[in-house]
Amino acid sequence: MSRFTGLQAAIVDLDGTLVDTLGDFVVALNGALAELSLPALPAATVERLVGKGSEHLVRSALREAGGADALYEAAWTAYQRHYGKVNGRHATAYPGAEQGLRALRDAGLRLACVTNKPTGFARELLRQKGLLAFFGQVFGGDAFERRKPDPLPLLEACRVLGAAPARTLVIGDSVNDAAAARAAGCPVVLVSYGYNHGQPVRSADADGFLDSLAGVGAWL
Repeated sequence: MSRFTGLQAAIVDLDGTLVDTLGDFVVALNGALAELSLPALPAATVERLVGKGSEHLVRSALREAGGADALYEAAWTAYQRHYGKVNGRHATAYPGAEQGLRALRDAGLRLACVTNKPTGFARELLRQKGLLAFFGQVFGGDAFERRKPDPLPLLEACRVLGAAPARTLVIGDSVNDAAAARAAGCPVVLVSYGYNHGQPVRSADADGFLDSLAGVGAWL
């Protein structure tokens, strides 16, 4: 049953929405922490920290591992190096991700990926997983002066896509995506399987929830 009419575009999140990247984060963070003689973090802890950009992830991981804030610059440099080596290696596109993107494209929507992951890493990950060609634009956390949950990235993506926010569907996996979409005036749908800081995603303020992105076509 169609839930959305008159859409011009869609903005899709990356980590936790299109691709399960937790393995990459765990390996890169623990590689960086090992260089600083700090203990490794379990995947469940890392998962709770994902979603607000790489800087937040590294700062939070450093604190979780008992490291001093003064170690941040060293941790950041090490993390960037490790992530560049493993980007995509321990990541898998979610079932239904490609089908969902194809349905959005076939509906005539202009597509952008907006993520808090750095743009270079985001484009390379999408390329590896065969998803880059679906997107006219890819904007990472370094593309604008503020990141989600601030609405700026979504508003700028709408401007570049030439689409009105009210006619641009946002698809994500967390309260960050929902909050950014609400502030930008965009309708928003969340997937149920991503990273939401350890909280139930269905408690977020969204217009709908999907267990697989493949189901989005029925709502267009």
